Amino acid sequence: MNPNLLFNLANGVAFIGWLLLLIFPFRPFTNKAVVGVVVTLLCGAYAALVFSSIKPADFEKFSTLEGVTSLFTMPNAVLVGWLHYLAFDLVVGVFIAQNAAKHGIKHAVIVPCLIFTFMLGPVGLLLYLVIRWAVLRHYFATNF
Repeated sequence: MNPNLLFNLANGVAFIGWLLLLIFPFRPFTNKAVVGVVVTLLCGAYAALVFSSIKPADFEKFSTLEGVTSLFTMPNAVLVGWLHYLAFDLVVGVFIAQNAAKHGIKHAVIVPCLIFTFMLGPVGLLLYLVIRWAVLRHYFATNF
């Protein structure tokens, strides 16, 4: 498949998942749709692209910054990385929504966390963890 087409399709599919998380974060069908469909599709595309375009020798390059930098000069490798981000950030978004529901944190409070996770991954998770700590007054590991 054309890398540009796959990039656009993956972005569109991921965006649907984020819309579901933003609009219906505490509904059971949201988690099923996001993880069961959206993330699964992204992971499938990731696996197909990894095994079709990255050579076994390329895996050695993951051990140095210079090696990783050289990988990210190849469009297919960049697309693999992008699919990785899309899938994992959505899983983090699902975690935020489920964990907030478990601890009674309101939807309006987690919307900024989800938006930051969508745009800046770890920043959104950090924001959620700080908010959750402020609301619950418990360290993260004690109330997972």
